[in-house]
Amino acid sequence: MTIEAYEALRAEGYVLAGERDDLGKRADLYLRMFMDSGQRNVFPLIAAHGARWAVGYFRLGRLGGMLMSLPYLLIPSLRRAKLADLAMFADKFKDINRRVCAESYAIFHYTRVHGGSSFIRSVIGDDFADILCESHATAEFSQARREALFLAFFNWEQDTVVGPAVLEAFDNFHWGVIKHMATRTRLAFTYFGKGFSVRFNTFSSKAERICRGLQVYRRAEEVGLAHVVSTLGSYKNQGLNKSLSASLFCWVAARPRLPANSSSILSR
Repeated sequence: MTIEAYEALRAEGYVLAGERDDLGKRADLYLRMFMDSGQRNVFPLIAAHGARWAVGYFRLGRLGGMLMSLPYLLIPSLRRAKLADLAMFADKFKDINRRVCAESYAIFHYTRVHGGSSFIRSVIGDDFADILCESHATAEFSQARREALFLAFFNWEQDTVVGPAVLEAFDNFHWGVIKHMATRTRLAFTYFGKGFSVRFNTFSSKAERICRGLQVYRRAEEVGLAHVVSTLGSYKNQGLNKSLSASLFCWVAARPRLPANSSSILSR
């Protein structure tokens, strides 16, 4: 019955996580997981902010792609191909987000109901199973234990879902300038506050994602988890970052008009 229970929870998780574009629905599901944990498991709370923030990030990506494709107006087929490539790239990250949410839901609720069975240990490992079950069993869960649980959860998702899929997404995306910008992603979660930011040098690096994830978690503890919850509704219009918006327009203005027979622009 153990495997059947786990697979039933996985199926339920994928339904609740919605479709690929349902980032808001996943943010709500993550918040419920955080509250159901007695506010001891901070991973889903941070993931809820990630989903809310990603709505604006993907919107910016679409606009950036439209702007950066303007120099290719004289070659419509190339412009369409580049925009399609960008859309596929974005969809892969939305799919990663959906998978992490559904799989997290399954292991969270499985261990909550069935504990650290030998089956779930074979899925997530002994150390992760131990601390996750500990978080379910006790209300006395220190900040140090919350950090240890966050890292266990974060490392698990990087190893099992995120890592391989991110590498595949970057390997198969060939629009050089946008690919470079994607590797330099800057996180702007609403609970960060002024003067605090998290910028990647290489988003495709698993080691750096773990390092930045820990920064994001520790900032949450610094400002207080109640504040982190209260700012989830502050993503409002999710408009353009002003400096990045200006950079996009300057980049387009500086690009030369391309001749119709150009073939050297395919990888730019």
